[in-house]
Amino acid sequence: MSYLSLANINFFAILVSFVVICVFTIALRLYVQFSARQMLQDELAKRDNFALGISYATHLAVVVICCAYVLNDTGMMVLQAESLRSGIILLLILVYIYFGQHIHRKWILSQFNEEQAILKQNVCAAVVDSGMLIGNTILVLGLYHWIHPQGFGNLLVVTLSFLVVQLMCALDSKIREWRFARYNQGASLQQNFNLANTSIGIRYAGKSIGLALAIYAGLHSAPYHGAKVVENLFVIVMHCGVMWLLLYGISHLLLQLALPRVDIGLEVDHQDNIGIACLEFAVFCAIGYLLINMFSM
Repeated sequence: MSYLSLANINFFAILVSFVVICVFTIALRLYVQFSARQMLQDELAKRDNFALGISYATHLAVVVICCAYVLNDTGMMVLQAESLRSGIILLLILVYIYFGQHIHRKWILSQFNEEQAILKQNVCAAVVDSGMLIGNTILVLGLYHWIHPQGFGNLLVVTLSFLVVQLMCALDSKIREWRFARYNQGASLQQNFNLANTSIGIRYAGKSIGLALAIYAGLHSAPYHGAKVVENLFVIVMHCGVMWLLLYGISHLLLQLALPRVDIGLEVDHQDNIGIACLEFAVFCAIGYLLINMFSM
């Protein structure tokens, strides 16, 4: 793989990357304006919609991260020789990411309208939505790194594997909702997102990103069995399931050591303690990254 340097400047790669990012940025801006039903500059500059700004910034970051990942993985020589293939790969990655966002919005958090809440300047909704989008980006890039699809047989494995990891994320979210209701007299976590409790959103986003990193670690440690569907799905469940358990076990222990006499649930759920929520966010993300470095092949 060749890299850009001052001694080896590949203007073609720079130009292609810049054009692709610009095209996706314009498309993203038009989509956000269509969702907001008014000009983006009016929503951000005149109404000072901080929540929409967080969401829009995350979308932009995801597009650029995906472009950078594909460029780095493909290499300069291959990019020049197979520009169309690289473009299709990038497009498929973004399709899977936003399909995952759709699953999260319409199925996993079916009782909470994130788009409408963001337009109402609900920062909690923006943090939840952004955490989910970043998590889906990590999941899709992890699947791409694991499989490196070369044909339709691999694409089938990618799709089924993607649905399996989405099911794991959905199960994790439902467990969190069940725990929230258990410790808060039956209250609904999704309904509490509408109350603009920012700390709950930060904690939810942190656990979503941490779980995505743990699944990424599981994919890195799992062997790939070609186009064999059953074997690959079994491997994903086993490896990613173990990482899931390690993530929560180690994170819980670390939080107990960091805050031994603090009722984290009380502080976050009822006191809107953003500081403790940020600590929980950092712990889950850090442990997820630790698992990647410990178990990557």
